[in-house]
Amino acid sequence: MSIWGSLIGGMVGFSLGGPFGMLLGSIIGGKISRSRSRAGLGSFKNPQQIFALSLIVLSAKLSKADGQVSREELVAVKEKLKIPENELDQVGIIFNKAKEESTGYEPYAQQIAQIYRGNLNVLEEVINILFYIAEADGDLSNNEIKMIENIAKIFGLNETQIKSIKETRKSSDKLNPYIVLESNPKDDLKIIRKRYLKLSKEHHPDLLMNKGVPEEVIEESKKKMRAINLAWNQVQKLKAN
Repeated sequence: MSIWGSLIGGMVGFSLGGPFGMLLGSIIGGKISRSRSRAGLGSFKNPQQIFALSLIVLSAKLSKADGQVSREELVAVKEKLKIPENELDQVGIIFNKAKEESTGYEPYAQQIAQIYRGNLNVLEEVINILFYIAEADGDLSNNEIKMIENIAKIFGLNETQIKSIKETRKSSDKLNPYIVLESNPKDDLKIIRKRYLKLSKEHHPDLLMNKGVPEEVIEESKKKMRAINLAWNQVQKLKAN
């Protein structure tokens, strides 16, 4: 069963706090308490529900970042998040509610950061997929970039990590391997190898799935892993010359 189709059903009976609790409460009749769960979404049995809901809400906020909601961006949310046609209505309810409400993206980002504290690699994957969605119409606007970067900073990512994520989005012939590996060309190969091993472990798709990244979007994690491996191969060749 697709993770997207179980979201609203999975909300019923759980205590949710913060902005997510308010949003979901407005959808299912205001029956969700804002105060009974400190972590907000921590009471979900399935961590993939948390990740999926985070993506839907942040995607809705992102769709307004450049002042307009293009058809391509709406299609991207459906296609790039692999939402089946028969579950689109349910996801659309959450997406449209998040898009229309006055609450900004910052409180949601803060709550997501709290939920995934200690799991920075999962938060990095949220940022990776937000870039993936924003690229859908072929025109990644400055406002979209700024918003995603601000979310990343709320998550606790530093500039080096943000640059690395952005670099892995490039085609293989254009990426800078040192930026991908969060390294410096002057670094010794042994130091870069340690960085490579750390990144390849943290961003391995199996590990991310165990921490809640849904299978429906894991392909983007695999692409990032391929970029990390490619960067390491390139660095070894460059250092050998």
